[in-house]
Amino acid sequence: MDYGRARAEIAFDDSAILGTLFGQFDANLVQIENRLGVFIAARGNKVLVEGAEDSVARARDVLVKMHEKLLTGEELDAGAIDALIAMSDEPHLDGIITGDAGLPPVMIRTRKKTITPRSAMQGEYMRLLAKKDVIFALGPAGTGKTYLAVAQAVAQLITGSVQRLILSRPAVEAGEKLGFLPGDMKDKVDPYLRPLYDALFDCMPPEQVERRLASGEIEIAPIAFMRGRTLADAFVILDEAQNTTREQMKMFLTRFGQNSRMVVCGDPRQVDIPGGDRMSGLADAVERLEGVDGIGVTRFTAADVVRHPIVGRIVEAYEGESAKP
Repeated sequence: MDYGRARAEIAFDDSAILGTLFGQFDANLVQIENRLGVFIAARGNKVLVEGAEDSVARARDVLVKMHEKLLTGEELDAGAIDALIAMSDEPHLDGIITGDAGLPPVMIRTRKKTITPRSAMQGEYMRLLAKKDVIFALGPAGTGKTYLAVAQAVAQLITGSVQRLILSRPAVEAGEKLGFLPGDMKDKVDPYLRPLYDALFDCMPPEQVERRLASGEIEIAPIAFMRGRTLADAFVILDEAQNTTREQMKMFLTRFGQNSRMVVCGDPRQVDIPGGDRMSGLADAVERLEGVDGIGVTRFTAADVVRHPIVGRIVEAYEGESAKP
């Protein structure tokens, strides 16, 4: 895919329907951004689209057709927008301006914030999140692997691009001792899933998170609960994937269903699989699947750490130690 920068500006004469065109909280624009990997800024009756040349042209064509539908009295919902996007495979490139448009190359909009890349590698990762079916994100803590995946998942959930958000990770530390922890199964595994909750609450109002958790639209569970399921119309994230075995990883990846997206996050240097001699399912999967159509891989380094600068220095110190003979 060509990620060369391009832009297009669209002016709409009938400003009375712009609210419906953009959607509540700009949900329709966010849907197009997420599906096509573009940046859209609405300014008055004008819309500016930036991204890869083909994607910008497709987004422009979709917006124009959406406007035409509204003018003729047709309804505009997430399904109709998806259909227009699907039919925009051969866009008209006339009027597309190439070059630096002076805007962020990609962004993620959630209910609580708008997220833009804080490093070049984050920008590439965010593009993959908007385009690929399965994405592997490898790298140390603090690089935004899981946070950006959750943000993208929340954005797609609120626009209706997916119907469910499923967050998972292995509860490796619990092992056979889960039964000795107090409470029901949710109480037992919640401590291991806390980072996923934190990311969720940072992207959505607490009451929405709780409501969607109660309804099942958002599900948080250990990887063992994935066996035997087909995850359709879902955005699925596996965190701490370096602690899966090869068998677990194969089981997880083969849960992939129609209209779904999977993101697998982990740090290959931080494997805590009991026994110590078992190969990480994350490393094995990347070795087998990198280069397969529909699968993307992003590799972060200590230079991409976006937490406090000292975190990057700590990561570099430990990585340097592991590299010593």
